[in-house]
Amino acid sequence: MANFTTIPLIIHGLDVLDESTYESAPLFKPNPDNCSNRSVYAVGATPALCMQAVESCANAFATCRDSPPYERRRLFNNLAKLLQDERDEIQTLIQEEILCSALWAKINVNDSIALAEEVAATASSGILSGLVPIIRDTEAHAVVVKEPFGVVLGIAPWNAPLILGLRAVAAAVAAGNTVILKGSEISPRTHYLLAKLFQDAGFPPGVVNYVQHAPEDAVSCFEAIISHRAVQKCNFTGSTAVGQHVAQRAAFYLKPVLLELGGKNCAIVLEDADLTKAADQVLFGAFLNSGQICMSTDMVLVAQSVEQQFRTILHQKRPNAVLQQVTEVISLKSRSRIDALVSNAVEKGAATTAVEVGTCGPSVVIEDVTPDMDFWKQEAFGPLLGLRVFDEEDVAVQMVNHSPYGLSGAIFSRNYLKALKLAKKLDMGAIHINSATVHDEACLPHGGRKESGWGRFGSHWGFEEFLQTKTIILHP
Repeated sequence: MANFTTIPLIIHGLDVLDESTYESAPLFKPNPDNCSNRSVYAVGATPALCMQAVESCANAFATCRDSPPYERRRLFNNLAKLLQDERDEIQTLIQEEILCSALWAKINVNDSIALAEEVAATASSGILSGLVPIIRDTEAHAVVVKEPFGVVLGIAPWNAPLILGLRAVAAAVAAGNTVILKGSEISPRTHYLLAKLFQDAGFPPGVVNYVQHAPEDAVSCFEAIISHRAVQKCNFTGSTAVGQHVAQRAAFYLKPVLLELGGKNCAIVLEDADLTKAADQVLFGAFLNSGQICMSTDMVLVAQSVEQQFRTILHQKRPNAVLQQVTEVISLKSRSRIDALVSNAVEKGAATTAVEVGTCGPSVVIEDVTPDMDFWKQEAFGPLLGLRVFDEEDVAVQMVNHSPYGLSGAIFSRNYLKALKLAKKLDMGAIHINSATVHDEACLPHGGRKESGWGRFGSHWGFEEFLQTKTIILHP
């Protein structure tokens, strides 16, 4: 194995590579469809190793829960500095591992630095403070304190590996918890690097442990972790189908979960919109990272009176947008799923136009999408954009709200008051007026409704997810 790179686990500050550190662990091949992984293997966790990771976190929690907020602030500022210092190497790694554009890799690093800085600032902002309510007995005193849960499981996806890996861990740790970061089998190099940076920043052993596993071991490893008494909460970012399993098993053990799942995100172009800007933002939202973002624009609903103008502008601008943002989809399995959505739409009457760049496969606009098509109901998660015309705004609202998803949306109009009124009618977690559906910042709450999940990451909303209250009453 001398000519190969092996990605370890991290348990209590030690890299787990072979039986010399912990129990012998099997190796697996990360995403064999990615040529850059030709010489890469990853250590696969077993249920026994997962249990050891939990116990390490539990031991670390006994001391770190009482660490002062200013110390957590210092450590997260250290982390932000490390991310800044190593940004070029990290961006290159992300590009190689998930086959993305340079822009998407840069966004990952910039947003991760911003998240670390936001968490550092929030940790000492008073978010961890309690309350002293006034109660009936004037001789008694009540105190409501906030406390961390304990051990938290954070499950991160591959498609934005640095920012979503950090998000799975940051607020929980800053709130005083310890975390097992369960990385993706598709992006273990980036997730391992992130966990290693927590060590380099000075976080004590066991505060952040890192595990990864082969795809066939996902169920057994998750069950081993979520069933452990020390694990008190789980957060998961990924598909709705997997999120349902996570929620079901966590509920069986009465463990709360924070879920950010899939989306069928729509942009609505009203008749008074700046059509050029709308086309630019719709294409950006649809094709950034080849459409493999939970907030990607799947559908654009266009007012009938501007339909032809918008179509013309959209198709004129599409080749350049595809050239800048579309690389390869992550795997052959994903490509087959995307092709099946297009074939089904064509069989049911849709017209399609495709743009191909090199060997990356087609980026497709599906015209005149109808509810009987699979694409209408399913998240695309690839370089696809559906287009449909509406004659009245209420019809557009009905089409958006009928979806089982509710993550992100966009409205394009020169009339901001009208757009704001319309935004309040849409049943989703975020609506962007005159911008793309793909937008998130460390200072904002982020999450969905319905089958897009529940709970919120981001700023003080994210902190509150990983804190619980305790009431203490001093009686005379």
